[in-house]
Amino acid sequence: MLPAKNISPKTASFFTALVLSASTALLLLIYNKNWKEAVVIFAIVFLISFFLFSYVLERFVYRKIKLIYKFIYQTKATKKEETYYKYLLPRRSIEEVQQDVEAWAEEHKQEMESLRQNEQFRKEFLQNLSHEFKTPVFAIQGYVDTLLNGAMEDPEVNRNFLKKTARNIERLTNLISDLDEISGLERGEIKLSYENFIIQDLIKEVFESLSVKAESRHIKCGIKKGCESPLSVFADREKIRQVLRNLVENSVKYGKENGNITASMYQTDGEHILVEISDDGIGISEKNILRVFERFYRTDEGRRMDITGSGLGLAICKHIIEAHGQSIHVRSTENIGTTIGFTLEAKRD
Repeated sequence: MLPAKNISPKTASFFTALVLSASTALLLLIYNKNWKEAVVIFAIVFLISFFLFSYVLERFVYRKIKLIYKFIYQTKATKKEETYYKYLLPRRSIEEVQQDVEAWAEEHKQEMESLRQNEQFRKEFLQNLSHEFKTPVFAIQGYVDTLLNGAMEDPEVNRNFLKKTARNIERLTNLISDLDEISGLERGEIKLSYENFIIQDLIKEVFESLSVKAESRHIKCGIKKGCESPLSVFADREKIRQVLRNLVENSVKYGKENGNITASMYQTDGEHILVEISDDGIGISEKNILRVFERFYRTDEGRRMDITGSGLGLAICKHIIEAHGQSIHVRSTENIGTTIGFTLEAKRD
């Protein structure tokens, strides 16, 4: 007996007609004992049933299968494939069609799951975006209303309120600037200017530029012992400066008082340099580690600390490093600290 998956419409019609005609002819032969009449009946029944079954299968079964294929491939095929499955559908068995439909259904299920996840991400993004804008806008509104309602006549009050208003306007400006930058990075519009430079020198510059913020929390910044030997990388110096600044600022914000921020650099395979920024701060829980590079995402601990910022720093870091064709990662343990590392291409001759 032929495997079911190899049976075409005509093959199915042939065997069905053969069984039917042979059964009819055999019964007639047993009843009349006339083999010539049985042969004639066999031929007539075989031809009629064969063409009838072929017509029914083609007309009512495989037309439906063709419609299924048209639906499936219109949703995922190229124009060339779509035309093929619309007009030149190969003769496939029901079992093969079933396999194709199940494969399509599984792929469709995965696409739906991805869409649900994207929708959830969109909702969270809009909610976080609203929160980030709402906080400074409401603060500015409150200060301005207070000044207009009489506080403007008091020089000490109006100067204090104007300073606070200016800080919130600066926060809004930074937020808009970061949003504009991350949009440009996602669209691939920001070009990178590659050059060779010593990564330790750049890290020292970043530490120096943030020394006032670090000292205000009595945090010491330094390069790990054994990593002082100069390592040259090939990258966009200013973009990597931005990455390092964002990482160190985060370490200052979430690090502990009288703590340490340590930079370490390692040559990995002769072609790449691994750079890591570590702190001994509050750390990140395991459930949140995979989300730290999302736009506006903050852990519950971070929100409770009420630390200002655009919430886009790590997302921008991720885009910049990936634009270099490299990777960024995070390791963290709650109440022990966090290490964020990224790779860069080693010096080019």
